[in-house]
Amino acid sequence: MEIAIPVERTLTELDHVRLTRLLRELPASAGTTLQDLLESSDVVAPPAVAPTVVTMYTQLLLHGPNGAPTRLTLCYPEDAEPALGFISVLSPVGTGLLGRRAGETVRWVLPDGGEASARILAVLFQPEACGDYET
Repeated sequence: MEIAIPVERTLTELDHVRLTRLLRELPASAGTTLQDLLESSDVVAPPAVAPTVVTMYTQLLLHGPNGAPTRLTLCYPEDAEPALGFISVLSPVGTGLLGRRAGETVRWVLPDGGEASARILAVLFQPEACGDYET
């Protein structure tokens, strides 16, 4: 099942460049959803991104499928530690979160083909909102 990615996603220029490089290192089929997202997102300078947008290394509070609020940090694959809440941007939920805003509901496809969704309750920390335009 293929999921259409809406255009309402916003990425910083730096995230866009780094994720494009990351995709070049992956097998063609591995990053199809992320590639679609990169091609359809609005790209802005890091200082211009709204503080409610999920960028790389954003910490957020997610109201997940289990009903309990969960704290997550969106990261690159080499920093992923799901048990500690560090979720890879290449995971289905990670790709689903990237470029979304607090208050939005995110949907993704599970490995077994089922679907899951969660609502972004809050952006707790975003590097760009703190003046960090290089993380």
